[in-house]
Amino acid sequence: MSSTNKISDQRILRIVQLAAIGLFLGRGLQHLFWDAPFRTFLWDEAIMSDFVKSWLSMSWEDYVRSPEMDENIQNLIKGFGFFYVLMAILSTFIKKVPKFLTYFLWAGSASLIVLALLYMKNAFFSTGQFFEYSLQFLTPVFLFLIFYQKISKQKLLLFFKIAIAFTFVCHGLYAVGYYPRPFLFVQMSMRTFGLTDAQAAIFLDMAGYLDFVVAVLIFVPGRIAKWALAYCVFWGFLTTFARIVGNFYPEFWMESLSKWTPESLYRFPHFLIPLAALILQKQIIFSND
Repeated sequence: MSSTNKISDQRILRIVQLAAIGLFLGRGLQHLFWDAPFRTFLWDEAIMSDFVKSWLSMSWEDYVRSPEMDENIQNLIKGFGFFYVLMAILSTFIKKVPKFLTYFLWAGSASLIVLALLYMKNAFFSTGQFFEYSLQFLTPVFLFLIFYQKISKQKLLLFFKIAIAFTFVCHGLYAVGYYPRPFLFVQMSMRTFGLTDAQAAIFLDMAGYLDFVVAVLIFVPGRIAKWALAYCVFWGFLTTFARIVGNFYPEFWMESLSKWTPESLYRFPHFLIPLAALILQKQIIFSND
């Protein structure tokens, strides 16, 4: 790779690093103190019944009713939580840890892909549910590639944009109701912006279609992509912190923050990766002028 194509701007590294830290810390807190959809797989009789009978020597009814098995599943979830917290620490001190430890970023990405698959299964195998997590499960890979200068600016920008497009399009599919629109979307819109139920529906339709538009415009050469990425930063930031703002109840402030802060943290890539892409886009435009 030529020196002119290297990711020399330390802002890019710091932004992607912060995205990874928020992502892993949020997922860690989620797994340690709340829940993750492991049971959607481990309690699927069609998948697990033969294993349960052959390897655990239990009937399916005993398995799903066993407090011990349920505790084992919960401990598995917490184990992933500790792993994600360790990955957040690794991302924080990536410049100081031994080189071989940084390769665990790939394991972090793989575990997030598995998590996305579990969410997809929980959503009746909606592929949009899986690809909505593209920015999340690719962020550790982006951090690794940038830290070791394994990719050119142009290729990195392209991969950024692909991940952004997948995430925004799939988010838009839920917003416009192609997939069942989550009530959480309506609730956050109403509480964050003071909308009625009908107004929230219109707002979400508009936001969803804008998701589709910017997912295309970010690939248009020149300054159009810059403005489209700027919108992605704004909208990604808004939807990230709407999790806290739209679900905060002063009378239950501790419960509100403990539940929704992790949900905001692991969405940091939704606005920080577009911000990194925007900086790269400006650099490439400037170099071509």
